[in-house]
Amino acid sequence: MRVFIAGVDGYLGWVLAQHLAVRGHDIAGADAMLRRAWVAEMGSVSAVPIASMNERLTAYREGFGASLAFSALDLRDHDALSRALAAFEPDAVVHLAECPSAPYSMVDFRHADFVQHNNVSGTLSLLYAMREHCPDAHLVKLGTMGEYGTPDVDIPEGFFEVEFRGRRDRLPFPRQAGSWYHWSKVFDSQNVAFACRLWGLGATDVMQGIVYGSWCPPDDPRLSSRLDFDEAFGTSVNRFCCQVVIGHPITPYGNGTQRRGLLSLADSMQCLTLALEHPPAPGEYRVFNQLRDVQSIGRLAELVRDSARSLGIPAQIAAIDNPRAEAETHHYNPDSEKLRALGFRPSAPIDEELRQMIGDLLPHVDRVKAHADRLPPTVRWRTGPTPRPKEAPEVPPEVEHIPRQEGDRK
Repeated sequence: MRVFIAGVDGYLGWVLAQHLAVRGHDIAGADAMLRRAWVAEMGSVSAVPIASMNERLTAYREGFGASLAFSALDLRDHDALSRALAAFEPDAVVHLAECPSAPYSMVDFRHADFVQHNNVSGTLSLLYAMREHCPDAHLVKLGTMGEYGTPDVDIPEGFFEVEFRGRRDRLPFPRQAGSWYHWSKVFDSQNVAFACRLWGLGATDVMQGIVYGSWCPPDDPRLSSRLDFDEAFGTSVNRFCCQVVIGHPITPYGNGTQRRGLLSLADSMQCLTLALEHPPAPGEYRVFNQLRDVQSIGRLAELVRDSARSLGIPAQIAAIDNPRAEAETHHYNPDSEKLRALGFRPSAPIDEELRQMIGDLLPHVDRVKAHADRLPPTVRWRTGPTPRPKEAPEVPPEVEHIPRQEGDRK
């Protein structure tokens, strides 16, 4: 299968390219390198050193015996995106090229506006480019469980049956997003569903839970994926693991009773691959809730603490005030049967994954320590003003030095 990954330089995208290459798929990708710029804007770095894109492409070619056709582009550059899709002729497109941070979207108007424009307009550009250049390709779009919010009823996979005034229908489950970022993902879901109805596109919308874990191939560090820990781009579990390796207390927000779906990075790769290798029918818009299980944030902190202690690292928990506007005590019971029906089986137990990640982080303690001031939250949902991060370049300078590689059908 020919798979085009939008956002191939990211935490998930770079790992997915390698995971699919091992399975014999032909990979191309695009990225504007903005994740690197956003994290730099927040005053932070990836805890795990990551190679430049040129170095990554060389390592990929040497490691997998095939080139990854890469285009340095922003999805909002519709002409450049169209050229890349037309050249590669993908069977599937994986859309991971959105700003993924709720805190970043809540900094101020400028950031809220950027995240909405980047995500919604980028997805529209991709939908139109697919309609013109690869209308039969399967779109796998990464959504988020955060689209649903925390309703006081069970959460189905995208749709539910409703009866009102004696009539019944199958309707999209109501969304109750909790940040400008999450609302951008809601808009994306509606636009993708509409494109399926309008043009016959086949799409899988993956509502993903919190992802945790590292990807550090021991034989070639150029293949390592990033692992962020700052307040905006570090997911809770990854941030907790970075705290324990530098001797800081683990800091769950609030009383820690917020419940979330989660899965490991390895399990995310398994799920995305199952979605790709079992495409929907033309015109079908389907929703998969992608999670392994549900845990409270407080319980996740305890699991990280216990995993650290099992490695001889003293670790403590010290909850802090919750900067977010979210329910801390709530019902949370999402369905997640569709991927299991396709064969998803959780891999390593969470404590094993946590010990592996902590072990991968230990050689890079100094990198985390040097940016430890980026761990505590400064962006607050309700009160302001919030501290404004440094201005980020619109396009990182590295992009200017990446040769554009167009893939021709073999």
